[in-house]
Amino acid sequence: MATELIVAVDVPNLEQASRVLDQLADSVRWFKVGLQLFTASGPGVVREIRARGGKVFLDLKFYDIPNTVAGAAQSAAALGVEMFNVHVSGGEAMMRAAMEGGAQTTGARPLVIGVTILTSQPATEADVLKLARSAKTSGLDGVVCSAREAVTLKRELGADFKLVCPGIRPAWSEKGDQNRIVTPRDAVKAGADYIVVGRPILAAANPAEAAKRVMEEMHGAY
Repeated sequence: MATELIVAVDVPNLEQASRVLDQLADSVRWFKVGLQLFTASGPGVVREIRARGGKVFLDLKFYDIPNTVAGAAQSAAALGVEMFNVHVSGGEAMMRAAMEGGAQTTGARPLVIGVTILTSQPATEADVLKLARSAKTSGLDGVVCSAREAVTLKRELGADFKLVCPGIRPAWSEKGDQNRIVTPRDAVKAGADYIVVGRPILAAANPAEAAKRVMEEMHGAY
């Protein structure tokens, strides 16, 4: 499949999220809902995105005992999100519980993605690969990783193992607080299945135009 753009809706409340959707929902398919927005707005923001025809990556990074994570996963699936994530460092029993909980839905099971090492932290490729292997062994659909590790992970874990790559910065944007950053074009060429872009789009004078520029850069990699 072609690499998908996920726009990170990293805003503090539902009102601002609605403004983002007003600008982007006609051109962007995927939106990431993280801790700040979900804590402020709860399931309502997920429902609004889906009502506008968007797909949701619920980025809450579940990390708890297996039973608790299974329940959270079941609730995420009931909301209808298309993807959610868990910390790989929570262990294989927890990851298997997330898969089981996510399957308890009458609709399509969401993708369950493992967080390896945050892109704001230093990491070696070997560190990321070790965690990604654990995620695959536990049955997860893929991992969050830097696009810098994508070539190795695809080679070692297979083309069907999904890679969600944040830390993406177009050449025309600021680096921000990300350390392991990659351009959209290079992320696509490396094998990313999804790239996550937030501030370069949300902080732009014209977010819709910025999203268009990112997607044009992605398509230029093919």
